[in-house]
Amino acid sequence: MKKALICGINGKMGENLVSLLNGDCEMCAVCGVDLHAKSGLTPIYASFNDVKEDIDVIIDFSSPAVLNGELEYAVKHNCPVVLATTGYSESDLKLIEEAAKKVAVFKTGNFSLGINLLVKLVNKAAQTLGESFDIEIIEKHHNKKVDAPSGTALMLADGANAAYGGGKPYLKGRDGITGKRGKEIGIHAVRGGTIVGEHEVMFAGEDEIITLSHSARSKRVFAAGAIRAAKWLCGKGAGLYDMDDVLENTI
Repeated sequence: MKKALICGINGKMGENLVSLLNGDCEMCAVCGVDLHAKSGLTPIYASFNDVKEDIDVIIDFSSPAVLNGELEYAVKHNCPVVLATTGYSESDLKLIEEAAKKVAVFKTGNFSLGINLLVKLVNKAAQTLGESFDIEIIEKHHNKKVDAPSGTALMLADGANAAYGGGKPYLKGRDGITGKRGKEIGIHAVRGGTIVGEHEVMFAGEDEIITLSHSARSKRVFAAGAIRAAKWLCGKGAGLYDMDDVLENTI
């Protein structure tokens, strides 16, 4: 039985992870780290420095605020880590890359099988349609999400941009007199209510529009994907992995 530490265990995604792992025959949650530590069925610590349990993998659905301590712990204990958090800064991303030289690190903007398929479909559409179609991405999330655009929207933008050699700039929202549209990929964020996650990629050409979209109806789909990734990551050597590595024989 693999033992997981859940970072952000008191949040909604942490609750989903614990619920799913309670019925899992391969992995269990033995403890958690949360900046807002409170009592629970498993030990919960305010810092990685306080963790006493031996663990096999970290699953993180928290915030970039814990990243330094988390990566230090992972490297020190040679413990693989699944990063399911978004909103990382450029300096955060550099820390992740450095840690991945010493320990297995899994990072992706979205753990849904459907979203990862959508990224591939968007890339294929961009290759096929070429420069004659404008690309706009609209993402919608609940009113408590703190970062914008979503990591998934950026994944989709990167998927499309790869068809053009990564040469298209990203324009995150428009305001005022911006002039006519250029060759950018537009990304727009909507926040409201309890929307779990909706993403739409629009290819707008002359006299026709093609739309590819995904709608998540429950956060459990992301928790299930993170657990799948954590099981896969256990035993892997140092490196930076993503869902393409897990799903290379699936999609």
